[in-house]
Amino acid sequence: MIHRFSRSLCPAKGFTLVEVMVAMAVVAVALPALLFTLIQQLDGSAYLRERTLASWVAANKLSELRLVVASGAELPRDELAGETTLAGRDWRWRVNQQATQLPGFTRVTISVTALPEEGDAVQHRLSAFMATGQTQ
Repeated sequence: MIHRFSRSLCPAKGFTLVEVMVAMAVVAVALPALLFTLIQQLDGSAYLRERTLASWVAANKLSELRLVVASGAELPRDELAGETTLAGRDWRWRVNQQATQLPGFTRVTISVTALPEEGDAVQHRLSAFMATGQTQ
């Protein structure tokens, strides 16, 4: 005996063509927006990494200057500049000193730029006041 199934007894399973087309349209709109957001996040992460490394270079240079003062030596009066390598990246640092109204204190500003330089884009600037032990 052969059983024949009619459409009314066995409903069709799956999606209609219209449902599939609507789903594809939603994906086509959402996917580029998601990729754009992902690219922005990656760019933001790279920027924050650069700023963090530059702040470490400045902090390291400030620590070196504090060790110079702690050893009893005087800070050089001229502007200091140099290059260093941190995390596989080359950095240029510049130390600028300014006298303050308080005798024995100097304002030190350290500017750090990633190499190769792209214009005058300072990645990080750190200012500190140091007791030099000298009176004016």
